Amino acid sequence: MSGRERIIAAALSLTVIGSGGFIAAYATGGSRLYEGGALALAFAGLCAAALGWAFWVVGHEQVVDELEDYPSPAAERAGEVRLLREDLAEISRSRVLLRLLYAALGTLGLALIVPLRSLGPRIGDTLFHTSWRKGDRLTRPDGSFVHVSDLNVDSVAIVFPENAIGDAQSQATLIRLPQSLAGAAAGYVAYSRVCTHAGCPVALYRASAKELMCPCHQSVFDVVDNGSVVSGPADHALPQLPIEVDPSGYLRAKGDFPEPIGPGFWERG
Repeated sequence: MSGRERIIAAALSLTVIGSGGFIAAYATGGSRLYEGGALALAFAGLCAAALGWAFWVVGHEQVVDELEDYPSPAAERAGEVRLLREDLAEISRSRVLLRLLYAALGTLGLALIVPLRSLGPRIGDTLFHTSWRKGDRLTRPDGSFVHVSDLNVDSVAIVFPENAIGDAQSQATLIRLPQSLAGAAAGYVAYSRVCTHAGCPVALYRASAKELMCPCHQSVFDVVDNGSVVSGPADHALPQLPIEVDPSGYLRAKGDFPEPIGPGFWERG
C-alpha cells in the first residue's frame, strides 16, 4: 500500500472511530459535545477519504473509444482486454481500502439511524392502557397517599398512580359519596378525568346532582350510574377506576381502567 493509500485508509479509520464514538456517547447518555465531536470526526474523515480517492485513486485520463467498421484482429483484442484488466486493478487498488470504505459507510449509516429512537416513545399499548396497576395507592399531586378518612362526603381529589404522579393519561377524580350510593369502597368512587368527547379535563363536580362536568363542551356524567352520559356531546361513559381499601385504610387501585380512556377511536359494538 502506497503512502497516499495509507492516508485514505487513515481517513476511513477516523470515520469508523467517529461513528462508533457517537453511538457509544448516545447509548450512554453522554453530552451533546461528545456526540457532536464524534460526528464531526466521522464526516471529516469521510470527506478526506473521498477527496483522496478522487484525486489519487481514480485516474484522470480521458479516453475516446473510436468505433471501427470491422472487427479488430484477435491479437489486438487480447491486448485491449489485458489493458482493461490492468486499469481495473489500478482503480480498485488495495482490497483493504475497499473494506475500510464499506466499514466506514456502514458505521456512519448506523450512527445516523440510532438517533431515530429519540423521535418519541414507542406507542405499544399506551392507547389502550394507562399507568394504573393492581395495588397502586391513590396518590395526590403532592405525593401523599389518600386514606379512607381524608375526604368528607361529597368532597373530591385529583389522584394519580403512586409511580406516575403527573401522568395526564392516568389522572382520575376521586369522589366520596354517601355510603348508601357508592358501593363497597367506603363510599369512594374514581373516574378518569379525560373527557370521552374531546379529551379535555373533566374538572367540575356538582355535589347536589352527583355529576361530573367537562367545562370545554359541557358534557355531564353521572357518578352514581357508572359515569354514564347525562347530557352533552360525549357519546360514552367515563371509565371508572376499580378501587379498594387496604388493611391500613389507604385507597388502592384494583387494576387499570376497564376500557381505554378519552375519546373513542375504536369500533364499539
